[in-house]
Amino acid sequence: MLKSKIHRATLTGTDLDYQGSITIDENLLEKADILPGEQVHVLNVNNGERFVTYAIAAPRGSGTVLLNGPAARLGTVGDKVIIISYWQVPDEKAKDLKAKVVFVDDENKPKE
Repeated sequence: MLKSKIHRATLTGTDLDYQGSITIDENLLEKADILPGEQVHVLNVNNGERFVTYAIAAPRGSGTVLLNGPAARLGTVGDKVIIISYWQVPDEKAKDLKAKVVFVDDENKPKE
């Protein structure tokens, strides 16, 4: 089931030489209930790329959304991405769940 989503974040950078992952502003991770090290799916709105990686916390309030390692080849600065996390729950619990969705502005600041 969908657990949480950061909707249309803007890529702020890439780092091909890092081991892998996506670095995300700690404030966004907290609001979306995504833990550092948690598996996430990243969907690039600009080029259609979809991949699975894990989240790393960037400094709180930095607005950072950075593709690392091989994923750095799947987007460019300014691309819009959707970052999704899922969880497995029993059917009876799934019916009552509501996903957390965090909408952001062009500087990756949460919209209220």
